[in-house]
Amino acid sequence: MKHSKSRVAALSDGIFAFASTLMVVDIGTTVDIQHIDAQLPLFISFGVAFFVMMMLWKVHYNFFQRTKYVDNWIIAANTLLLFTILFYLFPLKTLINSITQQIGMTVDALSQLFVLYGIGFVLVFASYSFLYWRAFHKDTDNKRSLELKFYHKHFLIFVVIGIVSVILSVFKVGMQFGFPGFVYTLLGPLCYFNGAFFRKKYPGLFS
Repeated sequence: MKHSKSRVAALSDGIFAFASTLMVVDIGTTVDIQHIDAQLPLFISFGVAFFVMMMLWKVHYNFFQRTKYVDNWIIAANTLLLFTILFYLFPLKTLINSITQQIGMTVDALSQLFVLYGIGFVLVFASYSFLYWRAFHKDTDNKRSLELKFYHKHFLIFVVIGIVSVILSVFKVGMQFGFPGFVYTLLGPLCYFNGAFFRKKYPGLFS
């Protein structure tokens, strides 16, 4: 059963706006203007988390531009995505604060933080991947269906890398060097090769 795309998009935009408000309120209650230098790391973590959220919003926006198909499965995946984004931003801010403020953390605490961050990362991009997978299989009238397939595979790479990072974090592999975090740098080359594969297999796909 199809549903209204505009209603889903409007609700999603509202939740992204609510997440922004939460971040502003959080920084507003912790900043001491008389010690602005000491508070600078808070502004940095806020800025990074905000722009990460805006990038996630853009990915969300792009999906609904590429398909008009909305059913109960897409609504469910979108709901999980929005819930995770609200939850995901705060461990991200904590992780950035631990770097910018040079907060001393035990290996166990850092491991737990990377696991929490990784699970959020996996859930966010698993939701995006599923949204594209569902649209690819159901939006049969879409002339850009191959593009939907590409982005399903594209975000599936993010999911795999996130799972690898979580596994490394659970077993504390290279934790003192932040190795589970460096694993995310593999996204660049893997996504590049995925794009090159699709361009070769489907010439003109992105033209």
